[in-house]
Amino acid sequence: MSKEIYVPDIGDFSEVEVIEILVAPGDTIQAEDSLVSVESDKAAMEIPAPEAGVVKEIKVQLGDKISEGSLLLTIDPTGESKAEPVKVEEPKAEAPVVTPAPMPVAPAPSAARSAPAPHKPSPTSKINEESFAKAYASPTIRKFARELGVDLSLVDGSGRKGRITKDDVKNFVKRALSQPVTSGGLGVAPLPEIDFSQWGEVETKGLSKINKLTGQFLHRNWVTVPHVTQFDEADITDLEDFRKSMVAEYKDQGVKITMLVFLMKAVVSALKKYPRFNSSLDATGENLIFKKYYNVGIAVDTPDGLVVPVVQNVDRKSLVEIAQELGEISIKAREKKLKPSDMQGGSITISSLGGIGGTKFTPIVNLPEVAILGVSRSKMQPVWNGKEFEPRLVLPLSLSYDHRVIDGADGARFTTFLSRVLSDTRRLLL
Repeated sequence: MSKEIYVPDIGDFSEVEVIEILVAPGDTIQAEDSLVSVESDKAAMEIPAPEAGVVKEIKVQLGDKISEGSLLLTIDPTGESKAEPVKVEEPKAEAPVVTPAPMPVAPAPSAARSAPAPHKPSPTSKINEESFAKAYASPTIRKFARELGVDLSLVDGSGRKGRITKDDVKNFVKRALSQPVTSGGLGVAPLPEIDFSQWGEVETKGLSKINKLTGQFLHRNWVTVPHVTQFDEADITDLEDFRKSMVAEYKDQGVKITMLVFLMKAVVSALKKYPRFNSSLDATGENLIFKKYYNVGIAVDTPDGLVVPVVQNVDRKSLVEIAQELGEISIKAREKKLKPSDMQGGSITISSLGGIGGTKFTPIVNLPEVAILGVSRSKMQPVWNGKEFEPRLVLPLSLSYDHRVIDGADGARFTTFLSRVLSDTRRLLL
């Protein structure tokens, strides 16, 4: 006689999404075998079988929203021992965080997914238990990674929303084994361990989770992308006068009009003029994917590190709408309320240090984007107008780009066009 299997207690979540179905009709399962994987805003978890049997019918589909008491499947019990009642608890992990640009990275195309997993430990560093526990992977994958000696915090996930799969672990091991054991992955000797206390008093503090993830992504982006940085300047004297008039007009409405709002609009104009900047290389590195949308990532400085929320469809929004959204996402970023989806899908990123200082800097491209615009503090400078020097407010621009996709000439054209748009506010209407 068939028996229905329902979702057990899933903790504080009223609803979760089915992201993976781990069994099929006809499968023989044992008590505590995983049936489906589900995902909340914070983590993924697997729901186990309460008893042994043969799967008869699956009652859910990928993407379904389920909660405690939802019907999962039916089985024909085999009469074997039942599992003790299990409460599926949320893993003790913070919400997954994506920094400059944390889009899932597909495994190297040369790594065959069907190849058997190596049987000896991979030449990786010792597993960091804290970061391993926070990796976005199921219990089954965690067990598999431990068997191979792989630190999951070093593995890029190709699954849904960056989830680490078994093939990702296999391919990581293959790539690691193809390199010298003593190398750091690029033929570079590892850093020596140094006792700094021999020269005086020291204090050790752990990096925040955001710092660790940002460091991993930026290191990968720096060593894999051939960077070029183009410097330029924009005369924003008239634009700043207009901005100040808008600040006074919208002050009572609680809307803060910053220069960043105009920069975002100007960057979208430049992306439309030079669509190659609004593209990404595919996983093979042999094709360009041109995007027909205009989403701008904004680097936000928080107490725990740098995050890059993305403002969607900037081309369709007014200056006021963008200003309101910027205020909202800045608050969410500093309160750690950003979701992974809030930091994905960018066309280009803007990193503005104007409120802090500096003259120029070389921002690192936020893969899978191909360019990032750095903005420093504007300052009054004497500018020759053909007859005399006059004081003008000048904004320094630093554009870094992926030289595999963009050449120097186009980089210069992009910043020149951007400077022209910022110098004449009327061009924002074109």
